Amino acid sequence: MTQALSVKTGLTLNFSFYGLKYRQKNQWGELIKNHRGKIESLCKTIKESRSICVFTGAGISVPSGIPDFRSATGLYATEYGGFRPEEIISRSFFDKRPEVFYRFYEEKIIFRDAKPNDAHQLFAALEKAGKQVSVVTQNIDGLHEAAGNKNIVELHGSVHRNYCMECNTFYSLDELLKPGDLPRCPKDGALIKPDVVLYEESLDNEIINEALKALASAQLLFVVGTSLTVYPAASFVEYFRGKHRVLMNKSSTHFDGSADYVFNDDAAKVARELGQLLNLF
Repeated sequence: MTQALSVKTGLTLNFSFYGLKYRQKNQWGELIKNHRGKIESLCKTIKESRSICVFTGAGISVPSGIPDFRSATGLYATEYGGFRPEEIISRSFFDKRPEVFYRFYEEKIIFRDAKPNDAHQLFAALEKAGKQVSVVTQNIDGLHEAAGNKNIVELHGSVHRNYCMECNTFYSLDELLKPGDLPRCPKDGALIKPDVVLYEESLDNEIINEALKALASAQLLFVVGTSLTVYPAASFVEYFRGKHRVLMNKSSTHFDGSADYVFNDDAAKVARELGQLLNLF
């Protein structure tokens, strides 16, 4: 199945749900075989790059204690109250069974004690050091902001933003999770909904455009902690027009063959090595 996605950037993307076509891996990347050599070469590439886009998924936050979704120990591996997690975090389920949704949301989605790990800190440190860093994330945990990045596009929203479904009044996470019955707006009694994109909901077009502009304008792209299987977000990396691509993900992806640097390893571990060699940590 192929679908075209057009946005205000003037670019048109054609992608297949069964695999994307990328450019061939360049000769320079193929020649760098050992891990240390790749780290040192990537540090040089980072130094030479003025603008960096970081595209992240759940895997970047696993070292912070937040489980991913699709691994053997991920969020989707175990039913909750007789329901599949994918069903619970859908809009239709939210509307029909909000009490189950909020119980699951608080127990399985919210991790109040989670802190940014070295992978989050690396990209914040690069920004602080003067690089133009844009973060495009599929995550809703807010850890990129907590680390210190300023230019962040949150494709799926954030657990830290919540709004009344009737009057649109903003509520913090603490207000949403106050003990008691369902979270309701004291002004009109309507439900307060987390500002996160559920299954059956569409991504915001303005957010999509921000993400694609960030990808299209960067010289260096990091793809971190994502298997690139969730669409349409996974297709966005095709908008990158820069020089070098970096893949940091524990498992292999269809993006590996088009990347100049591939690290099938823990993102925080690789980031720590890069940060130390760049004198950022």
